[in-house]
Amino acid sequence: MKFIVAVIKPFKLDEVREALGAIGVQGITVTEVKGHGRQRGHTEFYRGAEYTVSFVPKIKLELAVDEQMADKVIETIQLAGQTGQIGDGKIFVLPLEQAVRIRTGETGAVAL
Repeated sequence: MKFIVAVIKPFKLDEVREALGAIGVQGITVTEVKGHGRQRGHTEFYRGAEYTVSFVPKIKLELAVDEQMADKVIETIQLAGQTGQIGDGKIFVLPLEQAVRIRTGETGAVAL
């Protein structure tokens, strides 16, 4: 099993969620986060005053998937989440040792 963490632009969430649903992903956790990468934030103007935004709003997706499905999920997130602009985000893939469904006690890939 793999645990996939993706950080994407907020306006791409619906597109990514629909694309993941189309390939059979059943569960996803979504969190609103803030951060920056190489761009180190950006400068904006508000009511004539210039100010620096250090942390950019992002969406963090967390998915636990079967190992055979991991490459397809990664490809789907990348294709649906990219704009071609700086700050599109990142995808991290981690090994997942165990999963337990609390309601039934099922473990492993069956619990996903």
